[in-house]
Amino acid sequence: MAYLAHTAHLQFLGLLLGILGWILIMCSAGINEWRLWYVSDKSVITSGVAWVGVWRACFYSHIMSTAEYCQALAITDSFLPADIVLAQVLIMMAVVTGIIGNLTAGYGMRKVYFGLGRRRAINLTFWSAGAMYLFTATCSLVPLLMNTVAVLNNDTITFPPEYYFPPAPTSQGIGSGIGLGIGASFLVAFSGLLFLVYRYPKKDQQPNAEVSTEGNGYLVDSKPWSSVGLRSITEGREEISANEGKDNPAFELEEN
Repeated sequence: MAYLAHTAHLQFLGLLLGILGWILIMCSAGINEWRLWYVSDKSVITSGVAWVGVWRACFYSHIMSTAEYCQALAITDSFLPADIVLAQVLIMMAVVTGIIGNLTAGYGMRKVYFGLGRRRAINLTFWSAGAMYLFTATCSLVPLLMNTVAVLNNDTITFPPEYYFPPAPTSQGIGSGIGLGIGASFLVAFSGLLFLVYRYPKKDQQPNAEVSTEGNGYLVDSKPWSSVGLRSITEGREEISANEGKDNPAFELEEN
């Protein structure tokens, strides 16, 4: 069983970043402050700022029944622009594909850390996780950039009268939801790249050399020997065996 944990440190970091980015994507989807509408008429929107998110449009008011007045934005609403409708679809896709990417990445890390699976299976698992992370980042980043462009162009939305929004804002600003979502998308994309660059090592790492003692008392290194080294050891032992039992030539001269 090959030891591969040391080859996947970057991928472990990628898994952590992928999970963090996926959580932040969901948080950005739940934040209402995607578009900030600055209005001059403060008779209803008393704070002078309203915010439009993916799922709701809200503002603070002192004359409404609640201090924070919100109306839901449904995908079937005919007055919604394409960038918000597309955001509702793609953000949900990003959440689902992010779950798949996290599970795939976690499964691949399990294979590596426990020495399971073959080269092709581990490579395909990591590459699949990387592809899912990149797709998740794309699904999140596209609606974020589209809404950013709409804010910069001061594109308006024709809300129904019950929303109490003005026909058009005096100006618009980029909210915290877009900033958080863009940062989260780049985290997930970077995580995907870390998984895509993984390569299974060509040769399994051999264990460290250890010195052991054989039954005849000779010290032998436990790492694999080359043919030259083995031949040298064999010849040395044969020479020692051949000389055993012979008298020393010096003693023979004294006897004679």
